[in-house]
Amino acid sequence: MSRIGKRPVVIPNGVTANIDGKVLSVKGPKGTLTLGLSELVNYDLEDGSIAVTPANDSKAARSHWGMQRTLVSNLVEGVTGGFTKVLNITGVGYRAAAQGRNLKLQLGYSHDVDIAVPEGLEVKTPDQTTIEISGTDKQAVGQLAAEIRRWRKPEPYKGKGIRYRGEFIFRKEGKKK
Repeated sequence: MSRIGKRPVVIPNGVTANIDGKVLSVKGPKGTLTLGLSELVNYDLEDGSIAVTPANDSKAARSHWGMQRTLVSNLVEGVTGGFTKVLNITGVGYRAAAQGRNLKLQLGYSHDVDIAVPEGLEVKTPDQTTIEISGTDKQAVGQLAAEIRRWRKPEPYKGKGIRYRGEFIFRKEGKKK
């Protein structure tokens, strides 16, 4: 039994959900999101909530159950509050600047790294060493954050690189004489 899947997703005021065939669309104050529904799981749109249950007792249906409920929950949370990831840049000369729909990074390479910001996402740089990525789609926000972080992963000796806010990097001791 999925502990997550048992709980229905509560739909807050101002948010409407609609199941049309095999597509769930959720509309709220921040926009509209859609999700393709799995055939292994049943979705029941009741008054003020969406209940997710496995279609049968197979192992595949039970394994999809909790994940599909989480995806539905992320749709509702995305159109009401949105999602935000914050990246911190550590290193001498490393900096970031948001310029329109692009993000310009200086990460110690001989060239600047330009990253195009996809539609539906917003990138802010409150200071030169902080990047805030926000949007309604949790997967898109996390994907862009991972692509930015991939340019300079934090290294364990000096701690230089791009890390998520709150991420702990295990530091190693350098060479000894």
